[in-house]
Amino acid sequence: MWTELPKRASIYEVSLRDGLQNEQRPIPTSAKVELADALFRTGLQRIELTSFVSPKWVPQLSDAEELARSVVVPEGIITSALVPNALGFERARSVGLREIAVFMSASETHNRKNTHKSIERSLETFREIVPPAIDSGMRVRAYVSTVWGCPYEGAVDPHAALDITRELLRLGCYQISLGDTIGVGTPLQTRQICELFLREVEAERLALHLHDTRGQALVNALVGLTLGITTFDASVGGLGGCPYAPGAAGNLATEDLVYMLEGMGVSTGVDLEALVQAGKTAERIVGRPLPGKMHQAGLFRPRLSPTG
Repeated sequence: MWTELPKRASIYEVSLRDGLQNEQRPIPTSAKVELADALFRTGLQRIELTSFVSPKWVPQLSDAEELARSVVVPEGIITSALVPNALGFERARSVGLREIAVFMSASETHNRKNTHKSIERSLETFREIVPPAIDSGMRVRAYVSTVWGCPYEGAVDPHAALDITRELLRLGCYQISLGDTIGVGTPLQTRQICELFLREVEAERLALHLHDTRGQALVNALVGLTLGITTFDASVGGLGGCPYAPGAAGNLATEDLVYMLEGMGVSTGVDLEALVQAGKTAERIVGRPLPGKMHQAGLFRPRLSPTG
């Protein structure tokens, strides 16, 4: 039997950053601006634009400043960017962003591969940048990756991720996005992880970032929803993958998520038709088919049965 579902859900769109970071073919800044404009027309209100990481590590996002200065963000839409350190924070602040996101992993090996730091060193870095960012008027979100499993270490103790989450919340991060980075999670595991976190963290301060590597992302999102979590990271067309997580296929597709939520009476504020068009734009600029199911199937328009 269904529990009573939340009336609204919020989507944090990550296609411009998490979606494009692993593309092999260079994507021009002008094409990214075109995708951003398409996303702005969908009703999405939280969009991650880029990452202020070193071009040495993620060359696809080397145009972070140029992109942030090129987009014209409509009123009411919050744009953000990922930052790894104090330099990234200053770069984000220099282009006028009012929100940033910091990131780390729950597994030591993946954290070292992804950030070139130990978990403790990552936390030290965030102690140096999160409070100043908040003092400057920025909001700070945080990602904790590999909560469901690590490509190098295998199973991850969710209590380790909870310890990290406590520290990030103490620093002032307004929301923690829990990541199934390699898409290994199953519904029961997702329920157990979410219930552990919800014992001490308010649902509105949690988000789920689910990769669809094994086709479980949508059902895992539904598990989180039934427990009261209402923020989900997603990427139009299912675009994406982590360069430091072997086998991490695309993200949960935004169109699939919106179709499910709206079909269940959970309002997202997103225009599905405009979202499908944004997916087509994403597919054209990357030059390859995208895996999202709604993206492939198209809109469903029910026909009314004739009466009489």
